[in-house]
Amino acid sequence: MSQSDSAGRRTLHFATIDELLDEIDRIVEADRAGRIRTLGSWTPGQILGHVAAWIEYGYAGYPMKPVPWFVRFMLRRQLKKYMKQGMPSGVRIPRVAAGTYGTEDMPVEQAAERLRLALGRLQRHEPAKFDSPAFGRMSDDDRVRLNLMHAQLHLSFLQFQTRVEPL
Repeated sequence: MSQSDSAGRRTLHFATIDELLDEIDRIVEADRAGRIRTLGSWTPGQILGHVAAWIEYGYAGYPMKPVPWFVRFMLRRQLKKYMKQGMPSGVRIPRVAAGTYGTEDMPVEQAAERLRLALGRLQRHEPAKFDSPAFGRMSDDDRVRLNLMHAQLHLSFLQFQTRVEPL
């Protein structure tokens, strides 16, 4: 399921929501044991909360307007690539201070529960009320796959330490 790449990030592959739920359990356990660290500037709680927020936006509404039609057209053409190869890192939404939405910090267990609840909605195939501002209307299967890819990207920045380093 995971290995490290040359930059130290893990290479993850989630074929199902259940696999992602298992990974969330491992993250919570490692956090409780003080064995988790991040590559980059986000905390584990921010990472889990961010993935949850983007799932929730499909049900509650997105914090941004749809991108211009020509950008959406180009992104739509990239969707199949993202579904196969994963999402690229470092993408920033123009004119958004943090580069994206849903980056509030929260305790890992709270963020994990938020993500579990959001994934439950996807797993039950609850219909999304709002189309993706980047990709437009998506099938249920595509929404699940894209959210798994989004989780793969962000959770790859979480590293498990084999032992706790003394302070």
